[in-house]
Amino acid sequence: MVSKRLLLFAATTGYQIRVFADAARRLGLELTLATDHCHRLEDPWGDRAIPVKFDRIEESLAALRGREFDGVAAVGDGPAVLAAAAAEALGIPFHPPAAARACQDKFLARQLYQAAGLRVPWFFRAGIEEDPRALAARASYPSVLKPLGLSASRGVIRANSEAEFIAAFDRIRKLLETSHDLRRKRLRHLQVESYIPGREFAIEGLVTGGELRVLAIFDKPDPLEGPFFEETIYVTPSRQPDEVQRALVETTARAVRALGLRHGPVHAELRHNNKGAWMLETAARPIGGLCAKALRFSGGMPLEELILRHAVGEDVEAARLDGPASGVMMIPIPRAGVYESVEGVERAAALPEIEDVIITAQPGQRMLPLPEGASYLGFIFARGDSAATVEAALRRAHAELRFRIATALDTFT
Repeated sequence: MVSKRLLLFAATTGYQIRVFADAARRLGLELTLATDHCHRLEDPWGDRAIPVKFDRIEESLAALRGREFDGVAAVGDGPAVLAAAAAEALGIPFHPPAAARACQDKFLARQLYQAAGLRVPWFFRAGIEEDPRALAARASYPSVLKPLGLSASRGVIRANSEAEFIAAFDRIRKLLETSHDLRRKRLRHLQVESYIPGREFAIEGLVTGGELRVLAIFDKPDPLEGPFFEETIYVTPSRQPDEVQRALVETTARAVRALGLRHGPVHAELRHNNKGAWMLETAARPIGGLCAKALRFSGGMPLEELILRHAVGEDVEAARLDGPASGVMMIPIPRAGVYESVEGVERAAALPEIEDVIITAQPGQRMLPLPEGASYLGFIFARGDSAATVEAALRRAHAELRFRIATALDTFT
């Protein structure tokens, strides 16, 4: 029997990619990695990984010519766009390229949500070369400024006045102009939108034939009110009333249709207040990195295995979340500097309900908090008999940790 072949697009070869590889082995799939890091890693899988460039679609598709696959999957926003183009060229079910591109462009996505009648904040697009004073005069307050092509709240700043708007605009412009990886992406625009009060939520789902199936609703119990929007705790199942959960799911399903997403994972971000659910963003990919470890399905199946099964055409409708409640804390960076060490990991890991404490920061690594930063100190995972128990366990574990971060005189501030 010939193994089914799956092509995985990814910008890194980190933890989540290893989980995908392990899942593929369990399922008997032949997994090929397509990444823009191959030239540095010299075939990280030992299976002739395909070198691609996520910002050069046609060139990358040429590298796939003559190959055959039964499914595609992607980790990250850029990889999802190339995966969509590859799937179209190969005749494999996935999200259409236009939908994947819209997910990566906050302005285009907002336009599509608005045209579909979804609640979205008032918004406009601005170039980083424009006069921030003139833009500040156009804005309503409070406002939120955000680069169009970034995720995980990087570069997102709330402004409560014209003076704060100008300061935020200059800070984002400096980020986009001085960061090497962002210059490479040619990010030249940001979005200005009205601030939406309310609690924030995330939805993890799978789309089949354009229809959304929700896998999990995450509460974000910490208030995300600004001036920066650093996410910390995700807990599922949601503790919100049924009518709130229905509104979140219905709004996400409408967003999926508005974007034209067809087949594969989605990760959505929303807010809810007394006016209802507001659509913020939808990504044509699963929840990122280590956070996926918070989700396990029937028989202990990781999210990555569920995605692979779905990608090669298996019916995964019977899969359900395993256990009453789970959650993750993304350990925030308290200040800029150079990471030295941490104390208390063993104590934190030994607490009831705590499954794992993973410190991803490395000694000597330069650390930047939001809005400039793009990483965390590590992750804490918990499982328990209720979402409240899980949240409390995550907070207790975090309180046990003591980080040493040395001041760096030339750190970006």
